[in-house]
Amino acid sequence: MEVSEIKRVLVLGAGHMGQQICLQCAMHGYEVVLYDIYREALDKAQERIKKLGAKYVSHGKASQEQMDRALSLISATTDPEEAAKGVDLVSESVPEDPGLKGKVFSSFNQLCPPHTVFTTNTSMLLPSQFAETTGRPEKFAALHFHDLRSNNVVDVMPHAGTDPEVVKLIQEFAKSIGQIVILLHRESNGYVFNYMLSSLLMSALTLAANGVTSIEDIDRAWMGAMNYPLGPFGIMDQIGLDTAWRVIDNAARESGEPQYYKNAGFIKQYVDKGYLGHKEGRGFYSYPDPVFARPGFLGGDYKE
Repeated sequence: MEVSEIKRVLVLGAGHMGQQICLQCAMHGYEVVLYDIYREALDKAQERIKKLGAKYVSHGKASQEQMDRALSLISATTDPEEAAKGVDLVSESVPEDPGLKGKVFSSFNQLCPPHTVFTTNTSMLLPSQFAETTGRPEKFAALHFHDLRSNNVVDVMPHAGTDPEVVKLIQEFAKSIGQIVILLHRESNGYVFNYMLSSLLMSALTLAANGVTSIEDIDRAWMGAMNYPLGPFGIMDQIGLDTAWRVIDNAARESGEPQYYKNAGFIKQYVDKGYLGHKEGRGFYSYPDPVFARPGFLGGDYKE
C-alpha cells in the first residue's frame, strides 16, 4: 500500500491524545473515525476537539473554512464493526497496559480489512510486548505522538517482526500529517525524547516523594535554571496524571525498585482524588490559572 491509498484512519481511544490525533489527521484531509467503548467519552471528546479546533483558528494554525472541513471529516462510534469498516490505518491510544492493548488490537484484527496497518501511541511500552496479539505483527509498529498542540515530533518504532515496507509507509503517513519523524532502529523504552524526559520526571518525583522539598520549589528550580515555562510537575499535568501513574507503576512492577513504587504511590494520591491534570482542571496545580504561570512564581512571591 502507498501512502496515497490511505484514506480512512481509525483512532482507538477518545482520551487526551486520541482527540489530538483525530484533529491532526482530519486537518490534513483524512477521513477519521474515533472509537471508544463509552458514549459519554466520545461526546466529551467531540466537544474538546471542537474547542481545540477553535483554538487553532484563533492562533492562526488554520482558517475557519479549513477547520470546518476538518471537523466534518471526523465521526465517532461505540460500534467496533462500524469503526473498522474500510479502515486503512489504525492509531491506538488506550491506557498503558500491554494486556489491554493486545486485547483491543486482537478484536479489531477480526474486523479490519487485511491491508490495514496497526500503530500504537504507547508512551513507554514496547511494540514487541503485544505485537503477536495484534494478529498482524508484520503490519504493526509504534507511531508515538507528543503533545500536538505545541509540537510536531513523532517517533516511529518498529519491532523485529515489522515489515520494512510498513515502516516506510508509516513514516510517509506521519510526514503527510505534518510531523517531524524520528525513526528508531531498535526498540527502546520511552523512544528518544520521552527516554530523556522520564529521567527528569522520575527524579522530580523522588525528591517530592521523599519530602526533600515542595512540588512548587522543584518546578521553580527547573524553570529558573532552564528558562522554561513548565517544571516537571507542570509537565506531568499536561501529560495526564493517570497516564504518568500507569507508566511509573509499570516501571516499578518491571524493575521491583522500591523508590519507583514510592513515586507511583505519590502520584496515585492525586489520581484517586480525580486530579488528573490539565484536562480535568486539577492535578498538581489548578487550571486554567496555575500558580506557576503567575507573575512572581519564580521568586516565590505569588498568591494561591
